[in-house]
Amino acid sequence: MDSSKAATLAAAAPPATPSTTLGERLRLFFTLFDSRFEDLDKKSWKKTVYRDFSAGLVVALTAIPMAMGFAMAMGLRPEQGIIAGALACAVGRTFGGSKYQVYGPTAAFIPLIASLMTKYGEANGGSFAAAHGMLVFVSLIAGVVLMICGMLGLGRIAKKVPSSIVVGFTIGIAVAIALSNSTDALGLEGSGSVRSRIATIAMNVQHINWWALGLALLTFLLTRGLLKVSIFIPAPLIALGVCTVLSATVLEGQDVTVIRDKYGAIPTSFFVFTPPSLPTPSLSVVLDCVYYASAIVFISGVESLLCSSMADRLAQNKKTPFNADKEFWGQGLVQIITPLVNGFPCTGALARTATSIKAGALTPLAGYFKFVLKLVIAYFLASQLERVPLACIAGILLWVATNMIKKAEILEVWHGAGRFHTALMIYTAVMVPMTDFLTAVLSALIIFIVFGRFFAKKTTATEDRPSGNDIQAAAE
Repeated sequence: MDSSKAATLAAAAPPATPSTTLGERLRLFFTLFDSRFEDLDKKSWKKTVYRDFSAGLVVALTAIPMAMGFAMAMGLRPEQGIIAGALACAVGRTFGGSKYQVYGPTAAFIPLIASLMTKYGEANGGSFAAAHGMLVFVSLIAGVVLMICGMLGLGRIAKKVPSSIVVGFTIGIAVAIALSNSTDALGLEGSGSVRSRIATIAMNVQHINWWALGLALLTFLLTRGLLKVSIFIPAPLIALGVCTVLSATVLEGQDVTVIRDKYGAIPTSFFVFTPPSLPTPSLSVVLDCVYYASAIVFISGVESLLCSSMADRLAQNKKTPFNADKEFWGQGLVQIITPLVNGFPCTGALARTATSIKAGALTPLAGYFKFVLKLVIAYFLASQLERVPLACIAGILLWVATNMIKKAEILEVWHGAGRFHTALMIYTAVMVPMTDFLTAVLSALIIFIVFGRFFAKKTTATEDRPSGNDIQAAAE
């Protein structure tokens, strides 16, 4: 789809105009069976349901190991990734503004949630329950803010973030993910920030488990290779299966750490109510609440709208486009409901959305099928999933990180947006792993707002990139 058609599509989107009343907006948000189901007609409903079921099955098989990996990288338990990905998809498909988007854990949240779990968890004298309670609390705040943004019609504002900052942010997150999982890939015990993990490796080079590293690399190569054959192959699950068998047979006795060694058995009682909690109130706690809630709002808003826009293009949607304001409303409910049921913040997942569309998804039913199938499959595979080596999870996340960096996107900024935006991209990419998410992004936005007008040049906004081919190869 060329840029003129994309612009026409975006302009035709149904977000309410400033004259729309609050009552009309709320009626729109609570209309659950709306234009997102317009392809579910009387003549072809059986074919549509079958296509949605097939897409839900493919995505469920792909999403299970990725969701577990994301959760563990965040400092959470593997089953929390399973429930978060399943429930977020059900809530998002019910209240969101896109008929194609798949919701679930994404890489952008890893450094943010990991820092919260470290700061308020056992590493600093707290507890896992207290840290997760704090996460639930800030996610509830973020959810309310997102819902208000949708009510106020602020969906389109998130699209104004320049591509240079989005691309730089993506590169920085990819680097942070790769480095934060390096200790597991090397068979070392390590946690905390990127810097602490690098220090752990530097001090324990002699203790590196080369068998673990071999499993991580094999998982990475198998996943990458199988997906080049076909995106319909559940490559992450197959790669984990092969390497888990190797770990339990050929490599038995080589001190390869598996999920069960660190987390114990994976429970099958996925739905557990986890209420919010706060540590003793202080200025530091208040500032942390503002920081983490703001970061969740930013990631949820930008990533979900970017994913929704790209989904419409990849599906060549010629009917009703996604609704940015309703997407904000749905994202808010995802951030409120999912963490309360033993989950964590989730948003639109680029690769899983692309896989769902390529597998034939046409309506939100695909998301409901993914919700049910993911939980059923995980229930019966729980005893096997806990035998997966941690190094294999690191290999999956390394694959995710490498696929986040897109040469085409970098060159688009480099050649098409000018030197200022190129410098802004590099600045953001360096600051994300070196400092923290909000410091990097907010400072980049301030630089853009203050100096951008002096280097004005036609550039692409988040809603104008990338192409469908980019999405197909993308990973969160």
